[in-house]
Amino acid sequence: MISPQPSVVNAKTIRPIAASSIYGIVFHEGFIWAIDSHNGYLLQIDPDTNNTTILNNHYWSDFIGATGLAITDDVLWFTNRESVYCCSLRTRDFAPQLFLRLRDDVDGIAVWESTIYLTSQKQGKIFIYDRESQAKITHFYAPGIGVENITIKNEEIWLTDTLEQTVYCLDRATGETIFSVLTPFVSPSGLAFKNDGEDGETLYVAYADREVYIRDNPNAEPNYELQYRDRTFIHPLYFHYYPDRKYALSNGYLVEMSYTEEISPLDNTEIKDLAWRIALPAETDRQKIREVQSIGLPFTEEIKDGQRIAVFKFDEFNARQRYIFGWKAILEVWSIKYQIQPPDCEDLPQLRDEYRQKYLTDNDNLAMDTEVIIQAAESAVGSETNLLRQVYSIRNYVYDKLSYGIKPHIDTPDIVIKRGVGSCGEYLGLLLALCRLNGIVCRTVGRYKCPGDPLKRNIPLQPDFNHVWMEFYLPGYGWLPMESNPDDLFEGGPYPTRFFMGLAWYHAEMAKDISFEVITSEGVKIDKETVSIGELAINHIEFTILSELQPKTELID
Repeated sequence: MISPQPSVVNAKTIRPIAASSIYGIVFHEGFIWAIDSHNGYLLQIDPDTNNTTILNNHYWSDFIGATGLAITDDVLWFTNRESVYCCSLRTRDFAPQLFLRLRDDVDGIAVWESTIYLTSQKQGKIFIYDRESQAKITHFYAPGIGVENITIKNEEIWLTDTLEQTVYCLDRATGETIFSVLTPFVSPSGLAFKNDGEDGETLYVAYADREVYIRDNPNAEPNYELQYRDRTFIHPLYFHYYPDRKYALSNGYLVEMSYTEEISPLDNTEIKDLAWRIALPAETDRQKIREVQSIGLPFTEEIKDGQRIAVFKFDEFNARQRYIFGWKAILEVWSIKYQIQPPDCEDLPQLRDEYRQKYLTDNDNLAMDTEVIIQAAESAVGSETNLLRQVYSIRNYVYDKLSYGIKPHIDTPDIVIKRGVGSCGEYLGLLLALCRLNGIVCRTVGRYKCPGDPLKRNIPLQPDFNHVWMEFYLPGYGWLPMESNPDDLFEGGPYPTRFFMGLAWYHAEMAKDISFEVITSEGVKIDKETVSIGELAINHIEFTILSELQPKTELID
């Protein structure tokens, strides 16, 4: 469980003036130097005031499309398509000189003493060159699939990846990943460490994407239009790696979440001794409840399978009554990424019998006895025996077979795989069926996601949909998350692994192994065929992001 008193931070978001798409960034002479790839600007940014200066006034066109940036020994280095350029900082004219031309495009650059490190999305590699001879020394395989930028810190390589929404820490000698953390925003495009003196160092990450907004156009009718615009900024990345627990936490947020029901029956209904149970958020490695209070009506609490449940009671319930009731919770939520590799899964403990009985059966209309699902389960894993690789193979198989689409109801996996289109719940059903047929313990979790823009503080936010994902059980380690569909970005792959054993800060975890909402009459559960909750009430879900948090270095049990 996370310590109840994490540090609250007043994180400074740096917004360079007139910038469109910041990629490589470097701290130099007390300023942030940055490449604006779209405009070709080499920018000098005051991190305290956002004051921005264009340095390459005469050579900006040579920098258009540049992505990587490094400064060492009075030399500025940058990458642009398949070329590496350098500029002398002594003359300050920033006239680029060609240093190296490669066969394919390169994205990021870092220079460490006599060694130059280059990243290439097209090659999927990190190239290492000798600075003096310009000869290639070796290469490492890149850990992600997006455009990666790079910096060096002592014996570590640090990378951002635009598609993975991830920062990686690699061993500089071997290229192996030490750990990785999720970024709080999408499309991280550059990174640099700032020396804070006695306070150590802070990692800053640049982001470049597009945001949607409503434009007021007086010449149109109606005058409001949906438009997109470039968005770029630089924000601190706070993180902590817990090697003994095999996970890393990054930028957390204090979030207020409320769930309420508004009684509005569709039919004339009377229920005696009605008990309405609503699960409270779960306590997990990345989520903690600070406080809970009732909304509208008081509730009592029950504990079931270790989870807290709010119970609202009505002696006589009928369609003429009107109530609003529910709960409001203050939550600490972090992004989490588990650091478990296939070699860790070669000699796992035996699975407990109660897990086999509970999580390997078809208890949720999974069509596990149909021929199409049985064949799919065999095809998905092939001859693979490593549990972690099996789950990964099943995920990729489902992504290959399905594309995302919203439907009014959830069909069984046999229908979904034939149709080839599914909602998050239908992706999940197919994942559950294929995993369980291969002896992999798994379950449904989730419920809602906070709208994922942590810069919108103290503003009520409503999610557009509910959301579910999967947890699979790794003996000896516990339950690990896997998103149902958000990583299915490209038809045929490759697919990101950001949410394979990882969750972003905006996921709200609740109702694990229990129903989120249940109603009973005189102690007997009311099935949805008799009276469904949706026919009795309208739910209202709201999130408010209050502040940003920094993970503590100490945990308590």
